[in-house]
Amino acid sequence: MKNARLKTLIAILAITWGGLGASRPQEGNVDVLPTDEGEVKIRPITHGSLMLEFRGKVIHIDPWSRGNYAGLPKADIILITDIHPDHMDRAMVDHLKKETTVILAPAAVAETIREAQIIRNGERKTVEGITIEAVPMYNLVRGPSPGQLYHTKGRGNGYVLTLGGRRVYISGDTECVPEIKALKGIDVAFICMNLPFTMPPEEAAECVKAFRPKIVYPYHYRNSDLSRFVDALKGESGIEVRLRNWY
Repeated sequence: MKNARLKTLIAILAITWGGLGASRPQEGNVDVLPTDEGEVKIRPITHGSLMLEFRGKVIHIDPWSRGNYAGLPKADIILITDIHPDHMDRAMVDHLKKETTVILAPAAVAETIREAQIIRNGERKTVEGITIEAVPMYNLVRGPSPGQLYHTKGRGNGYVLTLGGRRVYISGDTECVPEIKALKGIDVAFICMNLPFTMPPEEAAECVKAFRPKIVYPYHYRNSDLSRFVDALKGESGIEVRLRNWY
């Protein structure tokens, strides 16, 4: 019943909900976001993995071997958020990288992906004319045992990318931490939700209400009930929830 309801929600929202300006869903699981400098193509791939294209440059975020990468272009930029295998996949990085590919990742990831350039929480780099900011992602209370957290502060990065004046936020694995609530001017957000590792849909929705992106994609949600996320955001003007099939 829950899966049927989710499929219905995805179908209805893909047809009826408007976007940011002329932002529009595209066939083949690709959305297009207009900017002052051309279109950003947004392609969900699987779980926490996605691909962005802008001005002829390809950005892969957390590429994972469980996704379908058949026919997709190699990366100009690869962003990795954390050390867990659904985010840091050596084999898929090797598959997607070129000699000129720039890989940005936190220091913990660079211990394995040694060619990665380290970017730490709060730092900013410009690659191929794209500004990339590292945002803290971590747990506040959830962990495998008392006194431990699944994601400690400083180990992983979320990212904010500025693409033709549009700001795109990718959360990585996180709870609703103060640094996320403080984000400003976010046009598109990818927000995680899955227990026990991150947060439930209702908590993710409250986080979205705090920083108010114009478009939000729930992602990295596994078996979460997305209808709870949608219901929690009903009546919030100026925030479009965009559901896509990540699994």
